[in-house]
Amino acid sequence: MADVRPAIDAELQRLLPPESYGLKHANKGPRSLFGEILDWMLAPLLLLWPMSIAVTYLVAQSIATAPFDRSLENSVQAISQQIKAVGDEISLTLPMSARQILRADENDTIYFQVIGPRGELIAGDKDLSLPADGDPLQVGTITYRDSRIAGNEVRIAATLVILSTSTGPSPVMVQVAETLEKRSQLANEIIKGVILPQFIILPIVVVLVWFGLSRGLAPLNALQNRIRNRLVDDTSPIEERAAPQEIMPLISSFNDVLYQLEDSVQSQKRFIADAAHQLKTPLAGLRMQAELAQRENSPEELQRSLEQIADSSTRATRLVQQLLSLARMENTNKLSEKILIDLSQSAADATKNWLSAAWEKNIDLGYETNQQSHKMYGNPVMLKELFNNLLDNAIKYTPPNGTVTVDVRQANQAGLLIVEVKDTGPGIPPEERQRVLERFYRVLGSDIEGSGLGLAIVKEIATQHGGKLEILENIYQESPLKYGTCMRVYLPVGTP
Repeated sequence: MADVRPAIDAELQRLLPPESYGLKHANKGPRSLFGEILDWMLAPLLLLWPMSIAVTYLVAQSIATAPFDRSLENSVQAISQQIKAVGDEISLTLPMSARQILRADENDTIYFQVIGPRGELIAGDKDLSLPADGDPLQVGTITYRDSRIAGNEVRIAATLVILSTSTGPSPVMVQVAETLEKRSQLANEIIKGVILPQFIILPIVVVLVWFGLSRGLAPLNALQNRIRNRLVDDTSPIEERAAPQEIMPLISSFNDVLYQLEDSVQSQKRFIADAAHQLKTPLAGLRMQAELAQRENSPEELQRSLEQIADSSTRATRLVQQLLSLARMENTNKLSEKILIDLSQSAADATKNWLSAAWEKNIDLGYETNQQSHKMYGNPVMLKELFNNLLDNAIKYTPPNGTVTVDVRQANQAGLLIVEVKDTGPGIPPEERQRVLERFYRVLGSDIEGSGLGLAIVKEIATQHGGKLEILENIYQESPLKYGTCMRVYLPVGTP
């Protein structure tokens, strides 16, 4: 009895190629499904974590910039309110105490600058850079930009103030700059507050993912144990409801393999039983005839016994051939060597091979042809066996001086061919026509020797080609009415 596990493993390899197990090369061995899923879950997590840090840093910088930018805005507005115009003169009336308060900062350095309408420095630090030509200032609007002073990065807030002088409205630019030390410290504090918890959460996430995968794959492990613990000869289907929904198609494919394996096993059992039963009688007859031949003293009787032994061995050989043919047909799940053949030529060749057997009984064996080829895709060995069994059956049951006719033609339905073998034998009663298709069944009252396998083989070959076998009447005389048998096989043309 064959082990079912190799068949299941083969089906697994067919349905899931090596790449789906995470294999780069088949010779490296299969990877664990658990490890594969874990990799695909943790790899994105580990890749996203540095991205999360970068995004957090940018957000922290934005958060830290906002309050200090508002402080710079307040300083710009305070300085703008202290600018006065007297005649054509513009001045900044900012007391020294106010300037000291403006610059009072333990961490950062504060710079300010007031530029007159002609670009002259009215007050403040001359090191502050001017806005770029493409970034003009607007009255009453604070604009921000980044720059450098004495090698230090600074944040600059600037605006325009319009003063009325004797020559008309005069624009005055006010700028206040601050180094970025406090901003960097606040951003770092925000990042620490966000990143440090992630160092604690990340290992917990990995453990939870590991635990979740272990629990999620538990049904697969249980299914694996059930399959491994099955008996070698257990071909019963696997319970699909006990498996996760995602692998139910896989279990269904396993069950299909088990069904096919069960059919194969049962077919083997039937073949062994049938062969043992059918061969027992001819072998026993051969042994008895051989024993009788050993006792014969007369050359004539000895010759007669040897002829009987030859006839019995011929029948036994034919029986073995038919048994092997039937076993081969029943165990063929799909046609192999499916090629384009001329069915008309195959029928003509088979008819020629049976001419000598027909002449021995003085039977008129003929092939009706319209000189037209009828081609189809099929197995030439099987179709040859089909013709041989039809002709053997027809010649065997047709009495001497009878007629057997073979015909191949196109059916009324497109893509369908008809093979007919008509004889002038005793015919088959309608109530027996289905039963004669069974193996080893022969019509009662028939004195013709045979195994009862020919029509079963023909039916199996027709089924393998997608066709069917019908048993009809062959009316060859009207008055009085006489009819033999017409074996009609429908065969589709098929595709390569």
